[in-house]
Amino acid sequence: MKLYADTPGRRTWQLVTDLFVVAWLWFWIWLAVKLYHLVGTLAVPGQKLTGAGDGMANGLADAGSKVHRVPVAGDSLAEPFTRAADAARSIADAGRAEQHTVHQLAWVLALLLLSVPLAVVLLGWLPLRVRWVRRASAAALATDDLLALRALAHQPLRRLSTVDSDPVGAWRQGDPETVAALAALELRRLGVRGQRRRRTSSTVDGPAA
Repeated sequence: MKLYADTPGRRTWQLVTDLFVVAWLWFWIWLAVKLYHLVGTLAVPGQKLTGAGDGMANGLADAGSKVHRVPVAGDSLAEPFTRAADAARSIADAGRAEQHTVHQLAWVLALLLLSVPLAVVLLGWLPLRVRWVRRASAAALATDDLLALRALAHQPLRRLSTVDSDPVGAWRQGDPETVAALAALELRRLGVRGQRRRRTSSTVDGPAA
């Protein structure tokens, strides 16, 4: 598998681009984490509310249990403490619900922030990079004839005309100079150096009838 081009200019550009994409994506990940923690600070009031509610509920419950031991009137005396403890637990539950909502919001905002750069990398840069790797890896092992055929399919007419006035006809006839020139064009387009191998037949038309 060929990950980078053989030509210095193309290889340098690919290395710089890859490093930039990694650094750029890392920056957005760092920014998303910062946003998550920033939004998470909104849960502090809920944490304080939960702590206060739990502390109050525990204190009232302890007081109620002690009052409940009073002979005869223990049940009636403990009832207000029980109701107050239940109210304090409701306050603590509200604080926990607020924290849960804030954390969910923090996750959603962080993921939304990260989704755009991730989409750019996964749907834009990565497919192009993988396509080049596949084409360059195949071209490095391809014969001159196959490379010439790819050049005829991908190169602009202006460049093809510099090789031969009728490059298709010359390729079909198996002209070695034209085939080599077309193969060189395709390799140059990809920035790789292939293993120059000729086809075994003299033409691509097959045996004459």
